[in-house]
Amino acid sequence: MIAEAPLGHRPEVRIDRSDVGRRVSARRISELVDGRPVFRDVIGVLTSWDDHALTVVPRNCEPVSFAEKLLVAGKTVPLFPARRAPLPAAGPAELQRLAARCWPALEQEPLGGWTLRASAGYTRRANSAQALGDPGRPLPEALAAVRDWYAARGLPALVEVTVPGSSEDLTAELDRQGPRLAATLVRTASLAPLVRLGGGYERVRLSRTAGPAWQSLYQRAAGASPEVEQAARRVLHGGPSIWFATVPAPAGSPEGSTPAAIGRCVVDGPWAFFSAIETAPYARRTGLATTVTAVLAARAAEEGATGGCLQVEAENTAATALYDRLGFTTSHTYHYARLSQP
Repeated sequence: MIAEAPLGHRPEVRIDRSDVGRRVSARRISELVDGRPVFRDVIGVLTSWDDHALTVVPRNCEPVSFAEKLLVAGKTVPLFPARRAPLPAAGPAELQRLAARCWPALEQEPLGGWTLRASAGYTRRANSAQALGDPGRPLPEALAAVRDWYAARGLPALVEVTVPGSSEDLTAELDRQGPRLAATLVRTASLAPLVRLGGGYERVRLSRTAGPAWQSLYQRAAGASPEVEQAARRVLHGGPSIWFATVPAPAGSPEGSTPAAIGRCVVDGPWAFFSAIETAPYARRTGLATTVTAVLAARAAEEGATGGCLQVEAENTAATALYDRLGFTTSHTYHYARLSQP
C-alpha cells in the first residue's frame, strides 16, 4: 500500500519537513473500511513534522495529527483568499478590551468597571489599570485603590487613559498630576486588502509558539530578570488564537540565526490583533514587514476574522507611515498616567 512506502516514493507528496510553518493541503489515510482505505484532506498551517507525526492546523484551529506513513499526498497552497467584508463595528472601549485580551496580563483584578493588571513590570499595557467604565466608588478613592494595589506589587501605579473612552473627570485629574506618557494610536483596517499586499509569502513561517529564533529578534525583555523574562513569555503566548510569523535569515547569512523579520497576531472573533511586527536592521526597506502582515492577515481571515487592529506609539513615525500605506486608519488614542504620591 502506498502509505507504507518511503516518503520519497510517493510522487503526490510534494511537501517535506522544510515546509513546516507554511499553508499546505495534505491527504491522509484516516481509517480502513472493509480493508479499503478512507482518505481525508486537511488544509491549514503545517505546524510540526517529526518522527512521530505531522500536525496541520485548519481554519477551525483544531489540530489534525497523523503518522507520516499515512500521508499519501501533500502540497503547499496559496494564502487564504480573504473576501472583502466591512470592518467590524467596535468603539474605543471595545477595541481597548480586545487589546487587553490579546496581550493578557498575568494578574488581573476588577475595580468596578476598571481592570487592574500586573505582569512583573513587562510592558505598560500589562502593568496598568485599564480605566474604562465606572470604578464603583468616588474617583479619589478609586485612584487610592489603584495606588495601593500597585504598591503592594512593587510596581509604579500607571493608569491607561483612553480618548475618547475614559471619563473626562479622570483625564483632567490625571493631567493635573503629571505629564501624559507614551501617547499611542489605535489603528484599524479591513483584512482582505492586507492579504493582497506584498509578495514573497513563501519565505514566511507560522508557528503557535515564539521559538528561540523569533525571540532573538524580539528584544523587549532581553537582559531582564528571570521573573520578567518568564512574564514576557507568558504574555506573548496569551490570547485566544495566537500566531507567530518568522522570516528566517537567508542561507549563509552572516547574521546567523537572527530572523529577517517577525510578527505576532492574535485572532479574537472578528478581529485580528497585530503586534511585534519587526524587521532586522540588515533587512529593512525590503518589504518584509508588509509580507509578514499579509501572511498573518490571511491566517486570521481563514479563521473568520475580517478586521485588523494594532497599536503604535505616536512618535514612531516610521511605523505610522508603514501602517498608512497598508490602509490602517486611527480609531482613537490612549496614553498612560503615573499616579503621584498622596
